[in-house]
Amino acid sequence: MEVMTGVAGLSAAPEGCVVTIGTFDGVHLGHRALIAGVVSEARRRGLPAAAVTWDRHPLQTLRPEAAPPLLTSPARKIELLGETGLDHVAVLPFDREFSTWSPERFVREVLVEGLAARAVYVGEGWRFGKGASGDVALLGRLGEELGFEASGVDLERDATDAVSSSRIRAAVARGDIEVAESLLGRPFDLDGLVVRGDGRGKGLGWPTANLALEEGVAVPAAGVYAARARIDRSWLPAAVNVGVNPTFGEGTPLRVEAHLLDFEGDVYGRTLRIAFARRLRDEKRFERVDDLVEQIGRDVEETRRLIAGTRGV
Repeated sequence: MEVMTGVAGLSAAPEGCVVTIGTFDGVHLGHRALIAGVVSEARRRGLPAAAVTWDRHPLQTLRPEAAPPLLTSPARKIELLGETGLDHVAVLPFDREFSTWSPERFVREVLVEGLAARAVYVGEGWRFGKGASGDVALLGRLGEELGFEASGVDLERDATDAVSSSRIRAAVARGDIEVAESLLGRPFDLDGLVVRGDGRGKGLGWPTANLALEEGVAVPAAGVYAARARIDRSWLPAAVNVGVNPTFGEGTPLRVEAHLLDFEGDVYGRTLRIAFARRLRDEKRFERVDDLVEQIGRDVEETRRLIAGTRGV
């Protein structure tokens, strides 16, 4: 898959392409259904399939105080889009200047001049242009004028509601990892660089890898989780604590610490991917350190039991 960066980096194939557009945070089941339709239509026409997305959530520019935590970092989003069969992904900077573009300018410079779109598919409620003034109906009218077809696609739904990034964020925030997985179509995961902590886990007999996460990513609710951790290309069971170490009264910012089962080695400076499988319990304060150590042992054994039937991403 070719990644094109910025409007100046758009490179239209002579024959044109079939395009979809969106933020695609999480690349969840709804996104995948939309993209699968685009890829199928592109193959039917003998054209490349392309997606247009942004380098950040639009609210990070428009209303930073209201910007939601991201389900996927920009790099992880591109990785996931690369698994969908797309031929091209255009990543545009959603900065202040771009946010002032009219719908007509976006269509002309990105879809027509940049990508030579022959057909464009978006979610039924998609809005675009300054002040979200453009909708699917306007996109269709502009397409008739400028030589491409445009369609709004019904959103993917489960038994409850439309599949959406906001529903997944809410599930992650309350620690409902299994609901998040059902909507994502894969385990919810985090990537983080392993940094040195205070060494307390090792002193207790349960060494942990402390993850430094990218700013602004979604983190599950405080608690203990059964998960899998990817080191290089290998997956290992991992008991993961998300929280503030209340037994030691630290009150620190939320930490993500993973005890890797059946692993001995140095992981400092390496990137781990944590794929969450099940929430085991709340984080709690223990009166005695020995009680904490015993509980960690039970968490590890429960993780070992549960993780055999789960998958990584």
